[in-house]
Amino acid sequence: MDTRQKILDAAASIVEEDDGQRLTVRAVASRAGVGMGTLRHHFPTQRALLDAVLASMYEQALPDDRIHDTALPARQRLTENLGRLVAAIGTGEEARQRWGEIFQNYISPDAPDNLRSAYAGFDEQAMRRIETWLSILVEQGALAEGDNTARAHFLLSVVNGLAFWRALPLTDPALTREIDSLTFAMEALPFIQ
Repeated sequence: MDTRQKILDAAASIVEEDDGQRLTVRAVASRAGVGMGTLRHHFPTQRALLDAVLASMYEQALPDDRIHDTALPARQRLTENLGRLVAAIGTGEEARQRWGEIFQNYISPDAPDNLRSAYAGFDEQAMRRIETWLSILVEQGALAEGDNTARAHFLLSVVNGLAFWRALPLTDPALTREIDSLTFAMEALPFIQ
């Protein structure tokens, strides 16, 4: 295993164990069995390390290789990838538990500042992921050029809203609501095909 991956694996294990509470460069270097200079060579800042860890964790949990499958309509590929982001929260009690943890760790007045900054990293990685999907569709000629950052903000807002709905005790089938909402969101984008 190369050194960079060893560092990423060590950092990911710390994030998974402690929700980022102990994610310091010293803790990561120690866990990876590398010196601070080696870690700083690969990740000059703690933010660069966190960004790389989150990107790696997203890729493992939600690989996006279907976005490249031009045999499927672009809207369908983007809708499926966004739907997978929503589904990551779970449903019913699982979603309520996760939202409770999100509130406790990131929103409540008692949330530690280091955890709040970890959430900003999660949000940034989700934005980058959606922007990447949009850029791929633009490169394929399936989506008109435009401000992919603004588009990603819009789509992430839809995803976050749908993920929140999954925790609410609603009578409508959540899947139908999600499909309808994502379909409507796709209509807001300037697809060419």
